[in-house]
Amino acid sequence: MSTVGPTAEERHALGGFERADLRRQLAVVIALVRRALNEITRVPGASIPGVLAPTIFVIGLSSVFGQADQVPGFGAVDFKTFVVPVGFLQAAGFTGAATGVNLARDIEQGWFDRLLLCPAPRLTVLAGVVASAALRCLLPVSFLFAVAMTIGVDFPGIGGLLIALLLIMGLASAFACYAVTLALRFRTQQAAPLMQMGSFVGVLFTPAYVPKELLAGWLEAVATVNPVTQVLIGVRQSFVGETSWGETWPALLAVAGLILLFGAFAARGLRRYAS
Repeated sequence: MSTVGPTAEERHALGGFERADLRRQLAVVIALVRRALNEITRVPGASIPGVLAPTIFVIGLSSVFGQADQVPGFGAVDFKTFVVPVGFLQAAGFTGAATGVNLARDIEQGWFDRLLLCPAPRLTVLAGVVASAALRCLLPVSFLFAVAMTIGVDFPGIGGLLIALLLIMGLASAFACYAVTLALRFRTQQAAPLMQMGSFVGVLFTPAYVPKELLAGWLEAVATVNPVTQVLIGVRQSFVGETSWGETWPALLAVAGLILLFGAFAARGLRRYAS
């Protein structure tokens, strides 16, 4: 018995249906992103700590350890220029944790359960939540960058700055996936310290405050295998030297790996939550 395939008209109709379905999914993602961004203007007080914390950290650390660049082996890099990229990573961490806390709040209030009733794939809902973190992290990063320029940090160049922003947005997405996993698991805002701890530990065990060569032996070993180290190197390269593809592609690969890893955990948690 021969099997008759779809006609040209049927294939055209199917293609139109798939495009329409894709547009609907994209509309859901955009709506969730807009909702998250609207929270900044509606409840600005909730965003202020996450915006100010990285800047306060950089200014305070530069004031206390401003002469650390005189340590042999540190190089000729000004310390505040060396530490500003760490503030960018912290901004990504704060934003990712805030995304998880906001989701936990929506779960507590029952709004997230109603959201899951919409005719959209669960991964589309997850993508909207995570995408909001990628955009929201630009607020603290922009504030810190503006302050950094006023205190004498070297301008990294347009290309270097764009690479840094891309990496930070990707890292914020990865941290958001991690925080979302915890929110779906515990379903309460009381898990907020655990959400923040993941990004804090990830940034801490990197060459954040001194070059890797000056770290203690065990800490250097941990920093070497920590994927966040590659992200930090990719963000920092344009501030302390020249931008190169050799330091950019490992950072992009590390970000992609973190998103895939934590995204898989978040997707699994969402399936279990909805079942």
